[in-house]
Amino acid sequence: MKGHKAMTRIFSLAIFVFALAASLVASSPGGRVRRDPLTADEIDQLREQAQEPVNRLRLYIKFARARMVAIEQLRSDPKLAAGRGEKVHDLLEDFTNIVDEIDDNMDNYSEHGADIRKPLKELIEAEADWQLRLRTLKDAIAKDPQTAKEAHDYTFTLDTALDSVNDSADSVRKTLEEQNTSLKTKKK
Repeated sequence: MKGHKAMTRIFSLAIFVFALAASLVASSPGGRVRRDPLTADEIDQLREQAQEPVNRLRLYIKFARARMVAIEQLRSDPKLAAGRGEKVHDLLEDFTNIVDEIDDNMDNYSEHGADIRKPLKELIEAEADWQLRLRTLKDAIAKDPQTAKEAHDYTFTLDTALDSVNDSADSVRKTLEEQNTSLKTKKK
């Protein structure tokens, strides 16, 4: 009986410690709850194009572009200096999630034989632009003391965004090549 009580206490203590650790992680800045990177309007636009792979991919590209423009506007407007690092972090996180969603949709549509070559070509151009903009932001951290101060809030997220776009660019090129080959074969 004594051993059973001791085991019950240890088990109860372990559950308490786990619950406490989970609540601390959830309430800490690093343990943020994931929010949807899309606005309600953007979600509605995607729903309207649920059966149109080309249009859906173009919408995702448009949404990712909007996040990049918002980052640049936020960085260039001195009136928006308060909390800028956190805001840039959130926009970069949203951007990365959208790029990842583009890749998931691209893979899904490609596997199901949809002809998505046109939006893939547009995506290649967009990703080249995004790579340049993200590298420019990364370079600004090294050159501008104010940006460097704010960047401590988003450096990791910026690196993640760059990695995501670089990986996506490789994947898009590969998928476009596969689509070009498979659709040529079908025409013959």
